[in-house]
Amino acid sequence: MRWVLRSKIHKATVTDANVAYVGSITIDEELIERVGLWPGEKVLVVSNTSGARLETYVIAGERGSGVINMNGAAAHLIKRGEEIIIIGFELADRPIEARQILVDTDNRFVREL
Repeated sequence: MRWVLRSKIHKATVTDANVAYVGSITIDEELIERVGLWPGEKVLVVSNTSGARLETYVIAGERGSGVINMNGAAAHLIKRGEEIIIIGFELADRPIEARQILVDTDNRFVREL
């Protein structure tokens, strides 16, 4: 068994960072569905801007809003306006086809990768 890439939202822009919120990352529900993530699922978040990397869990945000919010302690590491990659993994005994998408600076779907 190996951990393999299953889901990726590439080049998302953080729309807010709220330290006071109880931890996690809020992601537009439409994007969550496109890549097959689940609310509550653990994800790796990587900042292309600062190089920060962290694990947190997904909260569904308003569908079609383009929201990508860093919440709680994660907001200390990744700030509003940073470009990030959101990655989900799966423990599998064989290669799987990952669902990967590219978004624009407003976090709107551009194309599959």
